Amino acid sequence: MTVVFLLCLFFLLLFLNVPISFAIGLSTFLFMMTSIDFLPAATTVAQRMTNGVNSFALMAIPFFILSGQIMAQGGIAKRLINCAMALLGAFPGGLALVNVLSCTLFGAISGSAVAATSAIGSFMVPQMKKAGYSPEFSASVTATASTTGLLIPPSNILIIYAIASGGVSISALFLAGYIPGLLVALSLMIFCVVYAKRKGFASAERLPFSVVLKSVWQAVPSLALIVIVMGGIISGIFTPTEAGAIAVLYALVLAAGFYREVDMEKFGVILIKTAETTAIVLFLIATSSALSWVLSYENLPQALTDTLLVISDNPLIILLIINIILLLIGAFMDMTPAVLIFTPIFLPIAVSIGIEPLQFGIMMILNLCIGLCTPPVGAILFVSCAVSKTKIEKMVKPMLPLYVSMLVVLFLVSMYSPISTFLPSLLAP
Repeated sequence: MTVVFLLCLFFLLLFLNVPISFAIGLSTFLFMMTSIDFLPAATTVAQRMTNGVNSFALMAIPFFILSGQIMAQGGIAKRLINCAMALLGAFPGGLALVNVLSCTLFGAISGSAVAATSAIGSFMVPQMKKAGYSPEFSASVTATASTTGLLIPPSNILIIYAIASGGVSISALFLAGYIPGLLVALSLMIFCVVYAKRKGFASAERLPFSVVLKSVWQAVPSLALIVIVMGGIISGIFTPTEAGAIAVLYALVLAAGFYREVDMEKFGVILIKTAETTAIVLFLIATSSALSWVLSYENLPQALTDTLLVISDNPLIILLIINIILLLIGAFMDMTPAVLIFTPIFLPIAVSIGIEPLQFGIMMILNLCIGLCTPPVGAILFVSCAVSKTKIEKMVKPMLPLYVSMLVVLFLVSMYSPISTFLPSLLAP
């Protein structure tokens, strides 16, 4: 009952439009006050918040946020779009395929789904509208495709899961995200081809090979960031945190020196935005860590495990229930607090039924990626609506088949562990 009181208090604050980080912190503090006096409650919450951000691995997050901001402002998006257009524009549904591939590449480089939605969507949605695609469909494709950058490294949310899980290797998680992320992109592309053929959309003219080669060559310096970051981590040359610093240096050289699209004035704005985003993320991590500690202190993980085992002893049924709960959580809660709060709760249950932590991590992130595109709280949904100048209620119908495409991949990731564990196993000692 105490945990129910805590969760009801949290959702009441959300209903009153209290920012989620403050809702988490206030509900945790008020709950603690029901058990102990004001001063001990305040001290305990403050200690748990401090411990939550007292991790060297978290240093990678501001670095990757900064590199993503530099990439977003440094002319990377248009070069990736040109590359995708040269490779896929002549296929059925070419513009939709270009949208998916551009969002995937930009999301993977920047590590931000919101940045991918904004940078790629602001260019691709108008182009798709000119070709006859509806604004709602164009925005839906952008929103769902942008989530692939959260699975394909470098990804801040994978770092956060590694910390919340209490020991999963960040390098292994980065490798584990590649195949699921690419499968999501592929499933969305397959639907776009079917949709374009059914609607009779024309394809772009096939470009000469020299033009294709030039477009790909211009995008190579941007795509090299992924190779540098992952190659350094896998080879052991630097840690994920050091990789973040390398990513910043490379992005700055590329955007300011090679492409010449970031000057000192723009770099100052980038630093301010990075500081704002980092502060928001770290405060969310701090308050979520305090709430996670309270839930563990109240033995919620053990109680939930016992409840699920009472419902069924079939691992598939338990896994289905966990997936449904995570989908609902993703629809109402931001990804960062969801990972920090619910990983300690569900991971022990998943391990007890034979699910590896790597597989569960990718499964959880994919669930929450779907939630980012789901009303009423889906952050990416709101960004894509703003970019396409449409309303959320109009996007429900075109989003449904895209949800199905992502759910198919989620089912495969949940049922077949090698999708997540194959690449990490190749480099296991």
